[in-house]
Order: sequence, then structure tokens, then C-alpha cells
Amino acid sequence: MINSHDILETINMIDNENLDVRTITMGISLLDCIDSDVGKACGKIYDKICRYAGNLVKTGEDISKEYGIPIINKRISVTPIAMAAAACPGADPIHFARALDRAARTVGVNFIGGYSALVHKGFGPGDYALMRSIPQALSETELVCSSVNIGTTKSGINMDAVDRMGQIVLETARATADRECIGAAKLVVFCNAPEDNPFMAGAFHGPGEPDCVINVGVSGPGVVRAALAKAGDCDITQVADLVKKTAFKITRMGQLVAQEASRRLYVPFGIVDLSLAPTPAVGDSVAHILEEMGLERCGAHGTTACLALLNDAVKKGGVMASSHVGGLSGAFIPVTEDAGMIRAARCGALSITKLEAMTAVCSVGLDMINIPGDTPPEIISAIIADEAAIGMVNSKTTAVRVIPAIGKKAGEELNFGGLLGGGPVMEVNRYSPLKFIRRGGRIPAPMQSLKN
Repeated sequence: MINSHDILETINMIDNENLDVRTITMGISLLDCIDSDVGKACGKIYDKICRYAGNLVKTGEDISKEYGIPIINKRISVTPIAMAAAACPGADPIHFARALDRAARTVGVNFIGGYSALVHKGFGPGDYALMRSIPQALSETELVCSSVNIGTTKSGINMDAVDRMGQIVLETARATADRECIGAAKLVVFCNAPEDNPFMAGAFHGPGEPDCVINVGVSGPGVVRAALAKAGDCDITQVADLVKKTAFKITRMGQLVAQEASRRLYVPFGIVDLSLAPTPAVGDSVAHILEEMGLERCGAHGTTACLALLNDAVKKGGVMASSHVGGLSGAFIPVTEDAGMIRAARCGALSITKLEAMTAVCSVGLDMINIPGDTPPEIISAIIADEAAIGMVNSKTTAVRVIPAIGKKAGEELNFGGLLGGGPVMEVNRYSPLKFIRRGGRIPAPMQSLKN
């Protein structure tokens, strides 16, 4: 049993080291809302979200006040909307996006995720329609987030979907060019997408999940960095042990919040996601942890090794602290959301190529990276394909969330504000992968998929 005494050791972390619960995310199944009449389906969706999540924000605020734990975001994830759209042939899925946005505003959450399609093995009618509508949906709505899963270790990579998503990412950026291309910051392309991820923009409520569930995402890069700074000149094994112990304490706090939210909302507790989620705030950076380990700057040779140690130690410490661990659970490296990553990218220490290598050992992938606005769609598709290949072969979740900065070139800045932050536009390799991308078909599943 967890009680308030379990978090006494974290008081200083909360007060001085940016420790927080990044999100309480309520997952809601919309399978019982599916209807061949799109108007009726949207009405059912709106009503169910409002009924289940009506007290979500207040509950999060009450827990935060009672325990003194900052809870930054309250969010909702829903069943991939492509499933609902499939029952309404000929109807524009944009109606669902508007219903989601309206429901999210009514209940007061920060974001709602699930404007999604799962196309790792092929397309259905709802998938085609939803993917076509993504640029408009993310342009017209403020709180809706979208994701598309284009590959898995079991099925391989759907290269036709990869081709389409390169174009869709660019179209989404263009559709919101007057708002710093914010639409593309709400769109994630996955390989091995988890069904219980509480973090945006990639959250959706998988078809294997309960009717409603509470998932919590913790944070705490600043806590880990502070612990390493206090440890001084210790060897790398001691560094790993210290990260494990710190991750244990962070996760216990997340478990407490998850169980309290579950109890008060009369909704099952799902998982705690262990991921270290940075922010643009000073002292809340994964890059600074790596530099505390001994790198002059994140991106230097040795960065991937340091990140591998960090990711592994976070999981080992966190898994002992929670009865149910899930989601992504590792260390995020979103460039625009991490003060240390922003600095490293600005000074040239960190490139997209180095970031890609780092994604082989961490969660999730190439995340929140500004690229030149004139980047051709086939290059975006090839970036997605490379990242999906890392996920497929290594049986891990990988993702791409790049933002084509329309009208801007490498070295210029794009700023979103808030948790999404901002940072430099990073150059991409300009040699063309067009012929490869246009071949289409599927990259076959690797040998390691044959585990039955």
C-alpha cells in the first residue's frame, strides 16, 4: 500500500528540481459510439467523453493541492478515430475531429489524442479518409492530436503509408504556417505504437484497453541531474545505481497519483509511464543529465552510450516502484522541449544524424525537430522509414515528429511556446531518396519477429 509517507523524500525534488507528474491521461474507448450516421456517432462520442472525463481536471487539481505534487497536464486519449470513420463511408472524418475538440474544451483538458490510424499492415476505408483529413483537422482544431502507426516488428513497415505520411506532415505544416506550423507538432508517425501511452501527441486508446482507464506519465530530468551533481566523481556503475534509485523515488510518486486518481474517478488504474520528459525550463533537461555524466556537450561522441545507460537505469529503477509499467518508459529527447538539446543544436554539437543514432537506445525517436520548410516530402518519408526500421529491428517503439518550418531555412528559429518550446531549424541530408520511397510495398518483418 502506498501512502503519503512514500513521497516525503521527494519534497526537495518538487521544490527545487522541477519534479512533477507530467500528465494524468484518461483513456476512453469509443467502440460503443460507432454509428453509420456520422452525426449520431459524433454526438455519442461527445457525450461519452464528457460523461467519463467531466471530473478529470478537478480531480487532478485536488490531488495536486492535497499532496503538494505538481500535475502539469490532464489529457484524454480515445480509440483510433479511423475505426469510427470506417463505419461512415463517404463522410468526412473532420466531423470527428471537431467533436473531439469540442469535448476537450468542455471538460477542460490540455489535449485529446486519438485522431489516429493503425496502418502497419495495410489500409481500410477509414484509414484512407482519416489520413487525408489530418492537415485540415489539425489546422481547424486546437486540442486534437494525431498519430499514425506505419510499422511493427511483427508486420514490417508499410512503405505506401510512409510515402503518404511524408506528404501529410508537409501539408499539415503548410496548413498552419501562420501559427508557427503548430499542426505538425501535434502529429506523430509511429513504429510499434503502444496502446497505453499517456504522452501527447502520440496517445491513443488501443482496442485491447478497458472501456476507461487512468494512465500517468511522470517526469524528473532535473532530479536525476541534481543527484548526479551531488554524487561527484564516481565511476559509471555508481552512476547507473544512482539513476536507478532516483527513478524509483520518482515513480513511487507517479504510482501514488495514479492510484489516487483511479480511486476518485472510479476508473481502473492502467500504467505509469517512466519516461523522463524534459521541458524548455532551465534545469529540466535530459541533455543536461548526459552532460553531467561527463560530456562537454550533448551530441559529442559518447552521447549514445550515456543515453543507453540512462534509459536502462530509469527502467530498472522504475519497474520496481510500480505495479504496472507501460507506455514508452525511458528518456525522451525532444529537441525543442529540452533546454540542453536546444543549446546543443544551436551550437552545432547535435545533428539529426546523431539524434537518429540516439533513438536506437531511448524513447521514442526523432521528436520535435524543426527542419527547413522546403524539405521535399520524400525526404520526410525517408526520415520516417529510417526511424521505423530502428524500431522494427530492435522491437521497440520509435516515432517521428518533425516540423517543416515553412518559409524558414536551417539556422533560423521556430518557437511554439509552452511545453512545446522552440529551437533552431536543423538541416537535413538533401540527397534524394525519391526512387526508394516511390517503390511502395512493405518492408518484410525481421527474423526476430518469429517468436511464436
